[in-house]
This record gives sequence, C-alpha cells and structure tokens, in this order.
Amino acid sequence: MITFAIETLPTLSPSWRHALEVFEAVTVTVFAMEYLLRLFVASRPIKYATSFFGVIDFLAIAPALLGIAFDGRTIRALRLVRLLRLFKLARYNAAVRRLHLALKIAWEELVLFLAVALILFFVAAAGIYQFEHEAQPEAFASIFHSLWWAVVTLTTVGYGDVYPITVGGRVFTFFVLLVGLGVVAAPTAMVASALTRARQIEDDREIEEVGV
Repeated sequence: MITFAIETLPTLSPSWRHALEVFEAVTVTVFAMEYLLRLFVASRPIKYATSFFGVIDFLAIAPALLGIAFDGRTIRALRLVRLLRLFKLARYNAAVRRLHLALKIAWEELVLFLAVALILFFVAAAGIYQFEHEAQPEAFASIFHSLWWAVVTLTTVGYGDVYPITVGGRVFTFFVLLVGLGVVAAPTAMVASALTRARQIEDDREIEEVGV
C-alpha cells in the first residue's frame, strides 16, 4: 500500500522508482511462491483456488503476471488490484476470519436482500420519473437517468445534486426515505446476527478442542 502511494509522487527520482520496482518484483515472487505452495499442499486445489482467500492470493499477483504479457499501459487500470493484497492480512486475524464466516452464514439472506433492493431501486426510479419528468426533463430524462436519484435516496446518502421540486415528487421522496432506512438497516442487522452465530461456532470449536 505504501509503495503504491509512493509511486504516484510526481517528483519521485529514477533511483527510488527503480528501488520500488525491485521491491515489487520481490514481493510478487514471494506471493507467487506462496500461492503455488498452497495449491500444491491443498487436499482440494480447485476448492482453494475458488475460495475467498484463494481468489485474493491470485489477484495479488495477477497484475504483475499480466504486465509481463502485455504493455504496461494496457493494464494500468489493474494496478489498483494490488491493493487487494491487504486482504491477505485477514488470514491471520481472528476478527476478520469471523467476519468471513458470518458472511458465509448470511450469504443467502444477503443475496435475497440484494435482489429486493434492486427492485426497490427500479420502483423508486420509475416513481420519481412519473412525478418529476415534466418539471425537470433534463435531470429525470428517463427511468435510467432517475436511477442515480433512487440509489442516493434509498441509501440515505442524499448528495443533493438532483432533487424533486413538485409536491408529488416530494411526498414520494418522503416515503422512499422511510424505505431507505430499512435498506440500510436490514443488511447491518443480518451481518450482526451472523457475527453472533459465528462467534458461538468458534466458541463451541474451542470447547471441543480443549475437551471440556
């Protein structure tokens, strides 16, 4: 992360840039060896490769591997992927592992909620379009243009760059904001409940290990 930030300095000298490139090469080599070793020792290599940490391990080295095969300018956008190496630290943190377990527990509920949220976004966009299109044809030119308003309103972000000016639009926005409170609170409650269950599972495992 630090080297990624240093590379963006416009006054960085060539010697420092070369040193960072060497450090990057060494780091990628270590990560690549770790990834290959984990694949080799895994009882089910495919399962590891498609797991959360397996994907993170691969993405940590992917930009460098692509840089060998393609022009650096072609994959410049993929340099941000290197920041995913920070997630490798999660493997050694009990709290993050617990969060990973909690997300697995609540996965089906979260997917269902995401589907419901997408429907709500579309309904909100369609509704505000009906109320505001004639009054603000540029801001609400279509339902697709209105989706930006729906997202920032339902998530209670409210940037204020697009807002209703008609009475009907404002009343509709009031009800959308009420629904938006649930959009924010529901996944939070799901993850919190799953974290409690994950903690209980870990405690049960510890009790079994000590033989109590």
